[in-house]
Amino acid sequence: MAQITPPVEDIQLKGYDPQVTRRLLVIARPYLGQIILAIILMLASALAAVSGPYLVKIALDSGLQAGSLVVLRQTVLLYLLVSVFQWVMNYLRINLMAQVGQSIIFDLRASMFDHLQRLSLSFFSHYSVGRIITRVINDVEVLREFITWAVLATARDIITLVGIIIGMLLMNARLTMLVCIVIPIMLIFTSRFQKRARENYRAVRTAISWVNSVLAENINGVRVVQAFSRQENNFTHFKTVVNHNHLETNLRAASVASAYPAIVELLSSLATALVIWVGGSAVLGESITPGILVAFILYIDRFFDPIRDLSRRFDTFQSTMAGGERIFAFLDARIDVIDAPDAIQLPTIQGEVRFENVSFHYNDDPGIVVENINLHILPGQTVALVGETGAGKSTLVKLLARFHDPIDGRILIDGYDLRSITQSSLRSQMGMVLQDPFLFDGTVRENIRFGRPEATDAEIEAAAAAIGAHDFIQHLRLGYDTPVEEGGALLSVGQRQLISFARALLAKPRILILDEATSSIDTQTERLIQSALARLLHGRTSLIIAHRLSTLVNADQIVVIQDGVIVEQGTHAELLATQGVYYNLYKLGIDDRT
Repeated sequence: MAQITPPVEDIQLKGYDPQVTRRLLVIARPYLGQIILAIILMLASALAAVSGPYLVKIALDSGLQAGSLVVLRQTVLLYLLVSVFQWVMNYLRINLMAQVGQSIIFDLRASMFDHLQRLSLSFFSHYSVGRIITRVINDVEVLREFITWAVLATARDIITLVGIIIGMLLMNARLTMLVCIVIPIMLIFTSRFQKRARENYRAVRTAISWVNSVLAENINGVRVVQAFSRQENNFTHFKTVVNHNHLETNLRAASVASAYPAIVELLSSLATALVIWVGGSAVLGESITPGILVAFILYIDRFFDPIRDLSRRFDTFQSTMAGGERIFAFLDARIDVIDAPDAIQLPTIQGEVRFENVSFHYNDDPGIVVENINLHILPGQTVALVGETGAGKSTLVKLLARFHDPIDGRILIDGYDLRSITQSSLRSQMGMVLQDPFLFDGTVRENIRFGRPEATDAEIEAAAAAIGAHDFIQHLRLGYDTPVEEGGALLSVGQRQLISFARALLAKPRILILDEATSSIDTQTERLIQSALARLLHGRTSLIIAHRLSTLVNADQIVVIQDGVIVEQGTHAELLATQGVYYNLYKLGIDDRT
């Protein structure tokens, strides 16, 4: 169903934060030489911009009025050269800072992606995909805009403004004071404009976020929408509420934004009129020259450009502080599971697993998930973990894969404490198939090869055949080279699961974990997989979680977990004979199928 109210948007404008500035400077340090060169180019450009009107003054007074054609010709030529020089300096500066900005963002995004890959699973339970992507894309783009354009542009505007004022004062202090009369009016209006602009900025961002949210929701839920014939209702809601809100918000923002340039032009015209009136009278009275009057008019035209630009930079500056704070908070996010400084590479294992007094709870939930777990699994054994939803089964396999570390006790593989070995050497010898199979955008072949990039085409096809996936893959449009699209959208759930099985088995894991891996597969396909797994799991330690208890009857051990503790353990026949928890679960499953 489409959202009725707009989402709460994580948008804030923030004042100056010295910590964010310091960290931005650290990121920019490798490019300090290029930035200094850009500053030099900017100073040269600003000097050229300020000198233009003064050269016009010389051309008029010392050339035209004095009747010197040589001076007039030389001054005009110098003016043209200065203009070309200014253009070249601007081009070089903009090109240089574009390279610096893109390079800094390249480094920053690479750091964020690297950090993202190393973050523990607990982080992703608190941050939605949308928020993470916003940090890596939107907030970083704000920094790029700030670094590439805003920093030097702000310095250029200030230098240009100061240079213009100095130039005007040197020519005529009285006319300069006349120009400055409009500055207090400009500052008052700019302050009010900035406040309204900030409010509109938040409103526009919230409005487009609502549009995106409703759009994504309707795309993801298109089957439900069509199944309940909600197309017309959803369209009406989107058009009259969501999209209309976006239209009205942008029109209000445009109304405010359009008023500011008009006011600036009005004040510029007012200052020009004052200068022409007073200056023109002075020219007639021969107290100032025509060249000074014309130069002042040109300076006025350039005087308001940096003021306009600085007002626009204010919101960029605030957004940069807020975006930088969110980016650095992301980069500072704690990694819960890290390799010890003296961690060793796990050698090829036999697959013996020991849980010794293992207890665990999540950081944000003090309630114990699993408590005092003791479990010994021999190499090559198949162990089934059974229990109601939330009993702690999946937590145990996450601890074994070291996605989390236990708060008490230890887990050993072939006698090695998991904390003493590197995570990569551990997981390179493990295979995992989850309830919701995930395929990456690419071909079937690339997805099967994902866990073992060096595998040959023959090995890929052998793994698929062993798991029972070869036949359906062969009938796809391009066989193994058929694109599956993101998430495997072109395949059925069962087909995606078969490919994930083939991917896990191709990796030749010494320990295989199946977490509800057959729940999305029909009974016929499941029988095919069970037949293949019976051969392929021989000699491998495997842990299987499944609610279909009939699929676990051949396990070497069945471990029954209830409220985070092991309450029963044994073979299928032994546990049925005791008529305890497992017996009731198994009987309930049988009854549900009858």
